[in-house]
Amino acid sequence: MTGDDVVLMSDPRVAAVPPAECGEPLVDVRAYADGALRVDGREEARQDSYMYLREGVAARLVAAQRQLPAGTRLLILEGYRPPALQRRYFTAYADGLRAAHPEWPADRVRAAASRYVSPPEIAPHSAGAAVDLTLATEDGVELDMGTRVNADPEESAGACYTHAAVTPEARARRDLLCAALEAAGLVNYPTEWWHWSYGDRYWALATGKAEALYGPCELPAFEAGRTHPR
Repeated sequence: MTGDDVVLMSDPRVAAVPPAECGEPLVDVRAYADGALRVDGREEARQDSYMYLREGVAARLVAAQRQLPAGTRLLILEGYRPPALQRRYFTAYADGLRAAHPEWPADRVRAAASRYVSPPEIAPHSAGAAVDLTLATEDGVELDMGTRVNADPEESAGACYTHAAVTPEARARRDLLCAALEAAGLVNYPTEWWHWSYGDRYWALATGKAEALYGPCELPAFEAGRTHPR
């Protein structure tokens, strides 16, 4: 599968979906639903706000967890990402692609970058609508999903794409993850098996909704926090 086979975040149809901000709050997933969701702390060294999500997204993750067999847990790595941090990530990745491929025109760089980092103006993470996650054991040991979370297309030779050819064991786990999250109403970004969202512009386009539920937002507590380059 290549970027030509999926709708990328850079597609004008995604940006054309209007956000009708519903005002739903961001909640700290670590304290949500009596700690029903397992979280991973590796992103904490980069930014303080990583464990926040819109309440509706968090509720759907709890529902997805109930779909999984005993002993298998969702492991959440990152949720909300402030707009300024999203711009930094996108610019850095696009700059790297531009340096590696100086012959590429600007639109190709933008499209290629959007396989891995959403353009900041439509980024689901900055709306609190997207979550990066994987599967783990009850003890928090990550299961083999074919690539690490956040493996870019260059590093993984395309194995980061949700429906890429991976081992039968990894394929079975990806299918299990997809079934649980889709049943809870989330949609996947097909270039990243770990990226799922609800209520954002990409979700709206994928599900035929006329508008998104959530737009970019700021987390007040984050203003006093810290960020670190990715």
